[in-house]
Parts: sequence; structure tokens; C-alpha cells
Amino acid sequence: MSKKKNKTLRPKAKKPRGFEDKSSDVLRAETRLIKAAFSVYDAHGFEPLQTPAFEYADALGKFLPDEDRPNTGVFAVRDDDEQWMALRYDHTAPLARFVAENYNDLPKPYRRYQAGSVWRNEKPGPGRFREFIQCDADSVGAPGAASDAEMIMMAADVMPVVGLKHGQYMVRANNRKLLDGILESSGVPNTVEGAAQRLQVLRSIDKLDRLGPDGVAALLGDGRKDDSGAFTDGAKLGASAIKAVLGFTTASDTDRSDTLRTLEALMGTSSQGQTGVEELKLIDDILNACDYGPDRVVFDTSIVRGLGYYTGPVFEAELLADIKDRKGRPVRIGSVGGGGRYDGLVSRFMGQAVPATGYSFGVSRFAAALSRMGLVENANQPPVMICVFDKSLLGEYFKLARELRAASIRAEVFVGNGNVGKQLKYANNRGVKLAILIGSDEMQRGEATIKDLELGAEMAKAIKTNEEWKSSRPAQKTTSRKDIVAAVKEMLA
Repeated sequence: MSKKKNKTLRPKAKKPRGFEDKSSDVLRAETRLIKAAFSVYDAHGFEPLQTPAFEYADALGKFLPDEDRPNTGVFAVRDDDEQWMALRYDHTAPLARFVAENYNDLPKPYRRYQAGSVWRNEKPGPGRFREFIQCDADSVGAPGAASDAEMIMMAADVMPVVGLKHGQYMVRANNRKLLDGILESSGVPNTVEGAAQRLQVLRSIDKLDRLGPDGVAALLGDGRKDDSGAFTDGAKLGASAIKAVLGFTTASDTDRSDTLRTLEALMGTSSQGQTGVEELKLIDDILNACDYGPDRVVFDTSIVRGLGYYTGPVFEAELLADIKDRKGRPVRIGSVGGGGRYDGLVSRFMGQAVPATGYSFGVSRFAAALSRMGLVENANQPPVMICVFDKSLLGEYFKLARELRAASIRAEVFVGNGNVGKQLKYANNRGVKLAILIGSDEMQRGEATIKDLELGAEMAKAIKTNEEWKSSRPAQKTTSRKDIVAAVKEMLA
């Protein structure tokens, strides 16, 4: 009888679907984008906040009525007290919980910014991940449209800070109350019973840039069948209501004043609609006073935002620049962020009205677009590497590395295995520009050799023989031990 060999079971090295590993270049690009946005928010007097990754599921509002567990839109686990906890799917719901929990101790308005991962338990696809980073700014307890105007200006201010020029971006603003006025006139009640229908109208309009007027008209009516044959049920508006809604989405002009005049006439006697116009007028006054012209901010009635909790002004930040993919094909990025007024999220915890407005952008999407535009530079130089000739000198090598770091120079001592040849190969793979070589003889003489690996590789292309190489010693410099830091600075410059 043959003995079965004992096999060690090893897990397969495979990341879960919908999650990604990020390289150092991607991480640095995203960190710089977040830092740029934070600098804008901080300049406006906002304060940072960090909420936990997990919230109680009922605080996120993610329950199915027919199941005693959260739905598949979130990642949820049951706590030891039998309560469901879920990973946050945005930063707004946790903010609402935080404000409600600490309401009496917070200044009103409470103005905060935050960035971090959010999670969606949804089917992943190309460019659609289950975990991604959002960056938010919100003002809670600010009832007037002035705070919405500030949010719009902040969204516009982030753009030049990350390197975009006028004409490469646009912030498009609208007001949900205008659409409410149109729907009210079209027979869609602004009631709890009509909420589902109104949300379907919003989500249909939100697809205007992708489906066009005919596709949206079908979704506003009985429904639409896509190219795959799948049918999406419609909002069941009548023909006159569909005409009114589509007419509203094209009522805007590049001149904000012209748009306001058109909207004022379009709203007629609707009190909701006229309130929306007055709020846009106040926003326009503030934008004009601060020189935010139509080259940066326009009123666009096709912007409605697909989320149901917005209650007033809404806006989106869009990239207009020519962007190409890795094969040189044009890519339309479109909206990279958005926000608006949401006066009901905090009140669901407290039973009293708490006005709020905010702006959010997806960090990965925005950073990837900036990278394709060539606006993301790797500001971090590869480290200077100190080769290890003699392990008895490790203390001296690390001492030198510390001196370089004190002079704001990234530096590492090679801590792997291998001779100098392998160490220099490692340095090349890391993109290291300078390598420092100090053996026992150099240490006794108080000297060091600094090799410019980048320049040496270029010069080596013109060298034909070993003798020529030995005689020329391309791109390297010998200096005294005490002058290494100064010599490295000079060579990096």
C-alpha cells in the first residue's frame, strides 16, 4: 500500500474581485490630490474629521423591509450585541450620525472635510470597484443658498490647485426645486407617495448625456429596452409631462443671467420653482462678486444628481480637457465630483430640521484623469542608495543615510543579499539615480564614490570597450566623507 504524501495546502494568491492593489505612483498621485483639496477646504475655515469605517446599518439607512439583515448594497456583519454593522458606503451618512450624536457640542454651522475608503457591495466591472476613496467637504447647519455658493466656489477652486487651467473644467449648477416645480405642474405630487416616481424621473434625467433625449424620454414614459434586450421600467409620465421635463433640461444658457430669466418665465406660478430661481439668483450674485465667471461656473438644468436625498441646489464638477488613453484614443471623463443641498439626512436622527450642503469627488477617478493629462508628476525622487561592501561598516552606512535624510534627501542602505553588481541591478530596477560606494579602503582614506546611474547608463551607450569604460569611469565622482551630503545635493540638482 502506497503512503499518501502529506501536501501542504496553500491559499491561492488572488485578490477579491472588485478590489485593487495600488502602486506607489498611484498612491502618491491620490495623496497629492487629497492634500490639494484639503488645502482649499482648510483655507475656507473647514476642519478635518475622521469617522470609523463601520457604522450601524440602520444609521446608514440600508435595510430591506422584508429581511432582518442589510441588503446587498453594503458589506455587513452582526456585532456581539446582535446589531448589524456595515462598512460605510459614503462619508455623508456617517457625518449625519456624528452631527446628531454630538449636536449640542458642535458649532453651527459645523464645517468639516474628510477623505477615506468607502465600500459598495455591488457587482464590479471595468473601472468600477467595491472599495474606492472619496474626498468630501460639508457644511451642516447652514440654511441659506450662500453656503451652497461657497461649496460651488470650493469645487471650482480645487481645479487650478491641481494644475487645471480655465477652459479645462467647468462646474455646472442647478436646483432641485426647479424640477420639483415642473413635476408639480405636470401632475407628479411632491408627497411620500410620489417619491418613488420622482426619484425615477431624477435618475432618468441623470442619464441624459449617455442615452440622449430619446432614451431619457423612453425612461420617463413606459420604459426602455437596451441593446442587450433588457427592459427598464419607466417613470410613467404622460406625453405633456415628458415634454415639459425634457424642455426644462435644455433651458440653460452659457450666460447665467439669461438662464435665470428663462427659468423665471418657465416656473410660472409654481412656488417651489420660484424659490429655486431666487436661490440661484443669490448664488449668481456671490459668484459674480468673487469673479467666478461663466468660464468656470454655469447654470445647467440637465444637472439633477441621481440621489434622492438632495433638496435644493445641486452641482457637478466636470473635466473638459482633451484626454487620451494609453493607445492615444480620446476619452471623455465628464463629471469627477458633485454635491448639493441635503436638508433631511441629519433630521432623520433628530426629528428636527437640520440644513446641510456638501461636495464630494472620487479620488481615484480624478487622479487617473489628471495623470492622463500629464498633470501628475512624481515629486518624490527615488532614494539615494548606499551599497554595502563590508558588513562590518553597516553602522557607518546607516549613519550616512541618516545624514542624508536630515538634509531632506531620501536614502536607503541596501539590506538584501548580493554582491555590488546585484545591488546596482536592484538600484536600476528601483529607478535609483545615485549610488554611494564605500569599502574598507575608502573608509580608511575618508573617501566615497558616488555613481550617477541614470547618466552612466546614457554615457555607456557610446562606450565600445572595457578599456574605454575603465579609463573614462563615466558619471561617477569621488569625494571626501565629510562632503558627501553636499556632493549628493549637487549631483541631484
